[in-house]
Amino acid sequence: MLARLSIRDIILIDRLDLDFAQGLAVLTGETGAGKSILLDAFALALGARGDATLVRHGLEQGQVTALFEIEDDHPARAILRENGIEADDALILRRVQFADGRTRAFVNEQPVSVQALKALGEALVEIHGQHDERALVDAATHRRLLDAFGGLDKQADEVAQIWEKRREAIAAVETHRAEIERAQREADYLRHAVAELSQLVPRAGEETALAEERNAMMQAEKVAEDLRDAHEVVAGSASPVPAFGAAIRRLERRVAQAPLVMEPVVKALDAALSAIEEARAELDGSLAAANHDPRELERIEERLFALRAAARKYQSPVDDLAALGARYAADLELIDEGAERLARLQKAAQEAEQLYRQAAESLSAARKKAGAALDKAVNAEIKPLKLERAKFSTAIESDAAAAGPGGIDRVEFWAQTNPGTRPGPLMKVASGGELARFLLALKVVLAARGSAPTLVFDEVDTGVGGSVADAIGLRLAKLASRVQVMAVTHAPQVAARADRHYLIAKDALDKGKRVATRVTEVAADGRREEIARMLAGAEITEEARAAAERLIRAAAG
Repeated sequence: MLARLSIRDIILIDRLDLDFAQGLAVLTGETGAGKSILLDAFALALGARGDATLVRHGLEQGQVTALFEIEDDHPARAILRENGIEADDALILRRVQFADGRTRAFVNEQPVSVQALKALGEALVEIHGQHDERALVDAATHRRLLDAFGGLDKQADEVAQIWEKRREAIAAVETHRAEIERAQREADYLRHAVAELSQLVPRAGEETALAEERNAMMQAEKVAEDLRDAHEVVAGSASPVPAFGAAIRRLERRVAQAPLVMEPVVKALDAALSAIEEARAELDGSLAAANHDPRELERIEERLFALRAAARKYQSPVDDLAALGARYAADLELIDEGAERLARLQKAAQEAEQLYRQAAESLSAARKKAGAALDKAVNAEIKPLKLERAKFSTAIESDAAAAGPGGIDRVEFWAQTNPGTRPGPLMKVASGGELARFLLALKVVLAARGSAPTLVFDEVDTGVGGSVADAIGLRLAKLASRVQVMAVTHAPQVAARADRHYLIAKDALDKGKRVATRVTEVAADGRREEIARMLAGAEITEEARAAAERLIRAAAG
């Protein structure tokens, strides 16, 4: 429900904070006091189209904030989750209107799109008036309301799910048929490609591995040449090893003659000879490692050439050739086995179609039954609303050719305003006042099952008085026992039944240089005085006050 409405700098409203509660709240005031301004501001917070003229003259911006208290299972919570918005018990919608025409929207102080704000607003509040046909324009809305009244929401959801499965089954048939046709057009090419790729047996990552191996072999050839040169120096014909050995043997024979002189020299030469021998051994090992079979290099180069030629031919990276071959093979299987699979898919699609038809026809029958019950309930409600000669009916047109996720029915609310006239769509044949009262009757009947938690009625009682106005007030009060109701009214009979009464008036400010709209909650004597004004006009008499008192007591009784 709406708990608080705050308005800043919107047309004639400079600052306004209103608290609301459950039940029936009425807003009254003289013509031109600003009732429409209040509703326009509220609608702005709910996602209505912005307008630069809403900003109070001379200012850069105005804003409206609406605070709602919502239950855990309220549909608005799903919209909040879809938009990634956190919310506890309180939900705050805020709209800023700039003087240049721009607007900004916020939900719980998080910026959102106007579309998201509007979706939340529609889930939270319905505003209805003589010229507000939003609830009656879209026939899909009528179908939703009928389903809600008949308790058919679950059955309608099942039909929508079956429709989706049917759509997927038909799409699978069409996709498979198109694949078979494509494969058949390319059959010769596919057979050649599969044979060639099967013989080639490409592997993912093979090109990289072969290229690295080939590069290593080519580098090794260059290294081996330098190693052979070094090996020739160390162990070839010019090797110093024999000379070192001979020199060491001669010097060893002189060690006994001059040990102090000869021993260090012999030891150093012996170490040098050992180092040369160690270097020769390392060179032998490196040469063995660097040597490769030239035929292996040739084989690698031929394999790389074959892989890259196939890649160019099939316009595919080498690494994707294996997957390409598998896909071509699968396409060939489509030709060989596709007809059998197509038959299975077609059978599944036929079964899905039959299941949908059965579910849609069952839902259609249930809707017709619910439509008759809705007609009876609404017609019982409209008679006291100065529509005693009118007749409400739910027109249900079933057409299998127009099947969809909502079933096979087109549902539209019709009315016959007078005996002998042709029935027609409610929004076309009913006048503004009649339309508003029809809608009120519908809302009374659908309050527990097809209504937003807050309903706003703008002058639904225009053009009626006496017992009809009292009947409207009675139904608004009845509706308010189930949902929160706000009504802008000129009827004292309606105002008398309110749980809370707000008076809208204009005040002169700045020594009469400008005026501002104010709204105050009235109670007790103030309420009686306002209802008396509604009865008597500008001059309030004691008789009017007494009549107002009687209305209040009668409503309370």
